[in-house]
Amino acid sequence: MSHSEVNIIMSKRVLVTGPFGQIGSELVPELQDKHGKENVVALGHNYIPDDYEGVLEQGDVKDKEFLESLWEKYDFDVVYHLASLLSATGEKRPDLAWSVNMDGLKNILDLARENDNKVFWASSIAVFGPNTPMDDTPQHTILEPVTMYGVTKVSGELLCQYYNEKFGLDVRGLRYPGLLSWKEKPGGGTTDYAVEMFYKAIQGEKYTCFVREDTQLPMMYMEDAIEGTLQLMEADEEDITIRTSYNHSAISFRADKLVEEIQRYYPDFEVEYEPDERQKNADSWPNSVDDSKAREDWGWDHKYDLEKMAEVMIENLEEKLN
Repeated sequence: MSHSEVNIIMSKRVLVTGPFGQIGSELVPELQDKHGKENVVALGHNYIPDDYEGVLEQGDVKDKEFLESLWEKYDFDVVYHLASLLSATGEKRPDLAWSVNMDGLKNILDLARENDNKVFWASSIAVFGPNTPMDDTPQHTILEPVTMYGVTKVSGELLCQYYNEKFGLDVRGLRYPGLLSWKEKPGGGTTDYAVEMFYKAIQGEKYTCFVREDTQLPMMYMEDAIEGTLQLMEADEEDITIRTSYNHSAISFRADKLVEEIQRYYPDFEVEYEPDERQKNADSWPNSVDDSKAREDWGWDHKYDLEKMAEVMIENLEEKLN
């Protein structure tokens, strides 16, 4: 048997929902490298990039019959369920946020249970609320979110844990912090200001920030988030002790500290602060998160601090924009 034949036999068939969002657009190429381009099925919805190379399906995670047809066609082993309406968008359309985030998740969990799949699900720091301890937020704490997005993430965490305990489904999740990437533009999240600042600085424009200068939130460079996701999914099942979602953290910084870091490269970069309705979301989220369980259970460790993240963001965005 040739080496390539062995690889094909060992490769898993993977479904990725929400493959062209901020996380999916960087996770899918990593999965293609790992499992083979022909073994990764991207399930897009409205937005499909013209230049996507790989197995592509288009449909709605709320449509269970359509999802069943995909399982029959591809016989998946692993699902990365990223499809979701984010916080700021979800506040404008709360009914749709509930439907996409909850009905979509339940459809995926039901099909994964029937087919004995492993599932990754994306949670968020939006599960926390104003009564949560704000500094070094513990893994097990008060979850009283103020956004529909957060409500669906708490509900989703409990549903994932239920499917694990009731049906033995191997479902794993991460509470992602704010994610920064130069590859895809922000997609309607409360932490988008951090990425928008880099764009405006490089384009030589003043930026109007929609949160206060003293707003501090947990953040992570996307490469760390992708690495953590793959690391979690590759961990031995007996090492996974959290079935809601793991706290996942790297760096925390105030909005004005990010401005200062960007001004090291662009000294003339100006920011004015005009907090809008997204400030309420930000105020309900932690300043920093304790992710020691992830570090203990499956060896999570981040690589990018604020300085290294800013350097890489600017270097790549300069090339992209210019």
